[in-house]
Amino acid sequence: MMIYLKLIWSYLKIGFFGFGGGYAMLALIENEIVSPGWITEKMFTDIVAISQMTPGPIGINSATYIGYVAPMHSSETLNSPLWGILGSIICTLVVIIPSFLLVRYASHYIRRHRDSVAIKGIFNGLRPVVIGLIASAALILMNGENFGHTSPEVIKSIALAVAALAVTLFTKTHPILIIICAGAAGYILF
Repeated sequence: MMIYLKLIWSYLKIGFFGFGGGYAMLALIENEIVSPGWITEKMFTDIVAISQMTPGPIGINSATYIGYVAPMHSSETLNSPLWGILGSIICTLVVIIPSFLLVRYASHYIRRHRDSVAIKGIFNGLRPVVIGLIASAALILMNGENFGHTSPEVIKSIALAVAALAVTLFTKTHPILIIICAGAAGYILF
């Protein structure tokens, strides 16, 4: 049952230090989840894609999925869906609790001292860090698992990404329609 303690420890770190939302958390999630070998890089990129298409924040969605998968692949537990469900519940709760507690207790302090130079300085320091973390998430996702390993695959992937970006920026097409069209184009192209 050490797998559950390891998952709890990893998701406590993600919950406490995952500033800036889902994309800013991606580097931390990857380091905590892929490095120990609980999932592969391919599975991680799939989780990111699925988490963006399903309701809810990426941190919670990934915690639920990884909490299910990690115990199922562990030699410590029997290969039963019940162990995966228990892992999903544990990881989801553990990643939510730190954020809940930080917001609960810090919001009172921040509200009382919002004009403080120290509070303004903290937020001014966090903004560029969050932007850097989001940029690192973009770099993490620019890998062979997402863009292919051969030149034709890479060219098709980049063309599809640029087309989706152009449609998003220059038309008022609903994002769900873009996702569905991109999935269909991916099915046809690959």
